[in-house]
Amino acid sequence: MTKYFPEGRMFNSPENKFYLQSAENMAEAMTRGLILEGHAVMCTTEHDLVVELPFGKGIIPRTEGALGIADGTTRDIALLSRVNKTVCFKVIDIVTDENGVTAVLSRRAAQEECLENYISKLQCGDVIPAKITHLEPFGAFVDIGCGIPSLIPIDAISVSRISHPNDRFFNGQDIYAAVKNISGDRICLTHKELLGTWQQNAQMFSAGETVGGVIRSVEDYGIFIELAPNLAGLAEPKDGVTAGQAASVYIKALIPEKMKVKLIIVDVFENLCFPSKINYFINSGHLKKWEYSTKESGRKLVSVF
Repeated sequence: MTKYFPEGRMFNSPENKFYLQSAENMAEAMTRGLILEGHAVMCTTEHDLVVELPFGKGIIPRTEGALGIADGTTRDIALLSRVNKTVCFKVIDIVTDENGVTAVLSRRAAQEECLENYISKLQCGDVIPAKITHLEPFGAFVDIGCGIPSLIPIDAISVSRISHPNDRFFNGQDIYAAVKNISGDRICLTHKELLGTWQQNAQMFSAGETVGGVIRSVEDYGIFIELAPNLAGLAEPKDGVTAGQAASVYIKALIPEKMKVKLIIVDVFENLCFPSKINYFINSGHLKKWEYSTKESGRKLVSVF
């Protein structure tokens, strides 16, 4: 469905490299109305973005830097934050003078096309690619196409509760997400429905195994330990354990009818690991309904799109 990707996906493609290599090729891209990507090396005092090109330089004038800059609905930090990163653009002019060749570019035009031809046609339940751009305590901001932003609230990132989105994601990470709701031009995403049901996750483990996990919360009645983003278990209370630490745990029992995993802590230590690679059970298509709970359980945990 989509040919509009988060910024950075096309940068190293043969097609993108071909059109960037000369002014003549870039003129062809302008004629064809193609969206290209380049590396923004600087933001000037006037807040124009300078794009590095093999044959000269590219300039994205301030008001062409993003949707909403011209009318003030988007702040200029959206331009400053693109320095030393990949930006998408359409070519609107090529100027040759005594200073060499300058390509005049528009990121706004690329975003407008993406919004009209792709994002405006998304429906709740659509599974789409995205890229993490910024992490806040309340959620993860992502690029869903040509630098257009969306948000995954922290409670929609995974079933296993986390204290901050950086427990799960890192800036620049390519992920998948599902459209949760649409309000005008604003799209809110969810992520946990792509990470598997209780049963799908539990099938990766067996009673009697000793596996790694992450301490997610410490309560008076026990310690919750994440085995996978959508699967956590409970261990007996233990002194000196804090949320965020890593652990090795013995799986005592997996109980589908209660959706519970009983664990015994073998060891606890500082968690020095980078957020682990995400294992997606769903990475394309459309969701109408997703049920986390097992058939044997009396509890029903369902997402309806």
